[in-house]
Amino acid sequence: MNIVSDFVLNQWHHVRMVKKISAFSSQIMAAFLGFAGVAHFVVPERFNPLIPYWLPGNATFYTYASGVAELAVAIGLFIPRTRRLAGWGAVLLFLAVYPGNIYMAYDWRDREISQQLVAYLRLPFQIPLIWWAVSIARKTPRE
Repeated sequence: MNIVSDFVLNQWHHVRMVKKISAFSSQIMAAFLGFAGVAHFVVPERFNPLIPYWLPGNATFYTYASGVAELAVAIGLFIPRTRRLAGWGAVLLFLAVYPGNIYMAYDWRDREISQQLVAYLRLPFQIPLIWWAVSIARKTPRE
């Protein structure tokens, strides 16, 4: 083989590997979001305290709405044709729930140190989630 054909074959192999990694990565995120989405319906009382009091309406409404959003994004991430759009949807979802995480950190400031750590560690954890969703959206080819 010559240098050009070796380069082309290596590039094709790289593209196939990126697609496989992107698909696997999106499936992991989909499972994570699917589990979290179901949990919003099974144990809403665990999520309701995270809803800022200043939002209008009932906290359960926001818990269920975020559960629906998480399930919708999860389903979209499993389907190759909708994976790119669902990746951007995950970015928006993680940005949308961030104020709730800030509220939780503030609201839990007087709790036991173990609970405070949970609340405070959620804040920086959102950054890699957002980056992960952006990478899925960018690496998924347009169809």
